[in-house]
Amino acid sequence: MKLALAFLLASSSVSAYAPAFAARKSSTALNSAVADSKTYTFAKSEEIFKEAQDLMPGGVSSPVRAFKSVGGNPVVFDKVKGAYAWDVDGNKYIDYVGTWGPAILGHADDDVIAAITETMQKGTSFGAPCPLENDLAKAVIAAVPSVEMVRFTNSGTEACMGMIRLVRAFTGREKIIKFEGCYHGHADSFLVQAGSGVATLGLPDSPGVPKAATQATMCAEYNNLESVKKIFEDNKDEIAAIILEPVVGNSGFIKPDESFLKGLRQMADENGALLVFDEVMTGFRVAYGGAQEYFGVTPDVTTMGKVIGGGLPVGAYGGRKDIMQMVAPAGPMYQAGTLSGNPLAMRAGIETLKKLSAPGAHKELERKSKKLVDGIVAAAKKHGHAICGDQAGGMFGWYFTEGPVKNFQDATKADPAKFGKWHRMMLERGVYLAPSMYEAGFMSMVHTDEDIDKTIAIADEVLSKL
Repeated sequence: MKLALAFLLASSSVSAYAPAFAARKSSTALNSAVADSKTYTFAKSEEIFKEAQDLMPGGVSSPVRAFKSVGGNPVVFDKVKGAYAWDVDGNKYIDYVGTWGPAILGHADDDVIAAITETMQKGTSFGAPCPLENDLAKAVIAAVPSVEMVRFTNSGTEACMGMIRLVRAFTGREKIIKFEGCYHGHADSFLVQAGSGVATLGLPDSPGVPKAATQATMCAEYNNLESVKKIFEDNKDEIAAIILEPVVGNSGFIKPDESFLKGLRQMADENGALLVFDEVMTGFRVAYGGAQEYFGVTPDVTTMGKVIGGGLPVGAYGGRKDIMQMVAPAGPMYQAGTLSGNPLAMRAGIETLKKLSAPGAHKELERKSKKLVDGIVAAAKKHGHAICGDQAGGMFGWYFTEGPVKNFQDATKADPAKFGKWHRMMLERGVYLAPSMYEAGFMSMVHTDEDIDKTIAIADEVLSKL
């Protein structure tokens, strides 16, 4: 997952949601209720994690879960439901990680679970075409402006691996432009750090990545069109694509300036390059049609994941039909996957998108995200902390710095020690936040105003003690 990797290396219907839509409870009682909140203990989590460290590298299956950048050991989950998670010690949390984004309906949505259970009776994997692939493909194509044809994969990383091969095959060029702080999976070509933040040749960001694998990866500064222009000037007719997270969720949370995405679209067109939005995180989350709908800029190719699998492993890449017809077996660009188009993941995605297409769903997600961010920012400022924050749809974030944060270099100015203390104290009081200051937060359709009020009240307490 993401930019935290670089940090670690360095150190059925709308009515189902009516209660969430309608909840408008006052925070006054909650503020007093949590003034001296009881803190959790984690004995069973500690025991299980200690054993896990002898069984798996770092005791986890993905680095950021180890809590290395925030201190202390991770809590071990037992179950999740709705907006909440419970650990093996029986502690209950208001969860704003949402399995890193997919749980936009809330965990273990009853209709999604019922649909998966029904589909499972027919088998868990076919390795052959099934009608559910057509159904999900049609839903994605109808929703996402850039997508006329789609290929399903098993993860966001796999989708980005297919995408980079595709843009090179289509353009006949090798070099790509990515942005410092944007994460596109752990494939060699993308594990690149931009150094000082100015446009430069990439250097491998992880041991085991050959220098040759990153020599065609050029890094620019997010929200800086001049840095992109310079790369085009220095590499005339050599750039295959500009690739970015339209909203950066792997450096915390960074929105693009109004002119930035439009400028990239223009530069790609002028230079015969493709524009690629990595919407693994933002797809169906900031708007039903993703960030490209939210900001009104249409790329040539889009990568997706997380939400479109409804909580099961999935990824996808899609775009203009003339580009996608390069993909085997329609064309010569090879990419395959044993479990791609898995019927359980397809059905979970179909049911999830049905609910997300409800009128007003994303407007409500943004209202709740804004309420949370505004409340925490206000509490921090009340207690004298430097802080800034923002949101888009059901995605949000904040930094312990005055801001504004426009790129990764700005994000590094945030206070990591303060964030680590903040994270542990919030965790001990029942709020589960991403265990890295370089990760975005996620709102679900079932978080209530009461949940948000309680979170703000707990934050007020914690911030008074930081």
